[in-house]
Amino acid sequence: MKLTELRPMLWTENLDDSINFYVEILGFTCVERNDDWGWASVCKGDVGLMLSIANSHTSYEKIGFTGSFYFNTDNIDALWNELKGKTKVCYQLDNFEYGMREFGIYDNNGYLLQFGQENDAD
Repeated sequence: MKLTELRPMLWTENLDDSINFYVEILGFTCVERNDDWGWASVCKGDVGLMLSIANSHTSYEKIGFTGSFYFNTDNIDALWNELKGKTKVCYQLDNFEYGMREFGIYDNNGYLLQFGQENDAD
């Protein structure tokens, strides 16, 4: 048995706002939406995410995640220039000693999204 894909499901209190953030700000495409379920699927390239209103069998006090979502990209500088003025920045674009050039932003729900590219300048 092998695993073939990972698609995180991010909880949101406002499905429209979350779809708009991922589509309008990050350039994802909404490929499927079901308002009866309070659910949508978005993708960009090979990356897919699901967005969902927490349902009755889910217990939570606050939307959140105790980690971050890390996206690899092939043009970190262009992505940074596109997003830095449109989002809440966690940390600015920088080169890190572990060989990555990266930055972090927050989505509309407060999830930390990190974007990185191997730093070839070393």
